[in-house]
Amino acid sequence: MILPRRIALVTAATAALVLGASACGSGTGSQAPPGPAALEGVGPITLVTGKDTSGNLQNQVDEWNAAHADQKVTVIELPEDADAQRQQMVQNARTQSDAYGVLNLDVVWTAEFAANQWVVPLPEADFPLTELLPATVETGKYFKRLYAVPITSDGGLLYYRKDLLDAAGLKPPTTWAELKDACAKVLPSSPGTACYAGQFEKYEGLTVNFSEAVNSAGGTVVGDDGRPTLNTDAATEGLKFLVDAVKSGEIPQKARTFKEEEGRRAFQAGELLFHRQWPYQYAKAGATDGSSAVAGKFAVAPLPGAKGPGASALGGHNYAVSAYTKNKKTAVDFIKYSVSEDQQRKNLEKSSQAPTWAALYDEADLVAKFPYLTVLKKSIENAVKRPSVVKYQEVSRAIQEAAYSAMSGGSTPEDALKSLQGKLESLTQ
Repeated sequence: MILPRRIALVTAATAALVLGASACGSGTGSQAPPGPAALEGVGPITLVTGKDTSGNLQNQVDEWNAAHADQKVTVIELPEDADAQRQQMVQNARTQSDAYGVLNLDVVWTAEFAANQWVVPLPEADFPLTELLPATVETGKYFKRLYAVPITSDGGLLYYRKDLLDAAGLKPPTTWAELKDACAKVLPSSPGTACYAGQFEKYEGLTVNFSEAVNSAGGTVVGDDGRPTLNTDAATEGLKFLVDAVKSGEIPQKARTFKEEEGRRAFQAGELLFHRQWPYQYAKAGATDGSSAVAGKFAVAPLPGAKGPGASALGGHNYAVSAYTKNKKTAVDFIKYSVSEDQQRKNLEKSSQAPTWAALYDEADLVAKFPYLTVLKKSIENAVKRPSVVKYQEVSRAIQEAAYSAMSGGSTPEDALKSLQGKLESLTQ
């Protein structure tokens, strides 16, 4: 997720870009960073993270602290917005402050933080990498060296009002045309309910949603060679899906200001028939304490696409060790504790966040409790990575500007993509 979810994201999460990790940028450019530093020092550390929307992070920290009185972890919560989180982490690193210990990084930040030596290489043998989903492990690597350990993953899901579709005799849509048709049939008898929303504010979530649309139309944002490929019919079709949905009202105007939490609240209030969202929403929307108007009334499905099921972006969050924290051994040990099967199971059960421990997706009791796990595993396995490059933020901002302009009516999809193609060419040279 862009949230811990998160932007998660993430980023993705995805259907996004595949830029080569060798792309040049600031800091060390395309050269591999130096070898591992000594991971020494035992004592208190901080865990720096975006706003904990899961509600379970402090429980995990409390359990660690109860068993490690001399190595207590203090949570530092940053803003909900992923871009603001990254900015504060970068500022701290540039001052070489030891205030930040373990960093909860969006999966797309690995290259930048590793290339600038803001985080330290980690010994692969210390972590159960072979037990984790392979796609998630790769997000923690830069120049084939491990810099971050995947704690949560993310894949985009289509949340839908099962009660309303069932009443209309409809199945969840597998294509954009079916989604549009379902809205036309259901909404006239469901006042106060809009058709569809995702994350459409001008931030990382829009990069994710744009990239998913392009990939779900059969296109790519960049090719396997790391060069942008937005001058295609498929890319145009993907962006036109979003633009046309705004024009027709299928995407309501207020949804253009939605990040993850605004959309979650709208879906839980019964204001949306369909919602593109990360797994963390499942537990909150299903809460039976009166906070959700749709508890027991919704289900999840794969994202729809142009001609069949779409492709999610790969989201999630990884833990990395700040190069400037004094107690690096404690930081590593805390990451080992957090990535364990036991902690990932507990976190899934309490928050519905996507684990990175592969076997959990196939446990019968967990699948019975969280039916979305089967869909989610496929979403993650088939997800498209966002760019693993030092200049990721510049690339993402260029995408956001182009997509937001087109969806706001400031430019045509064709002109927006032509301009974006040129900007990405200059950023990926």
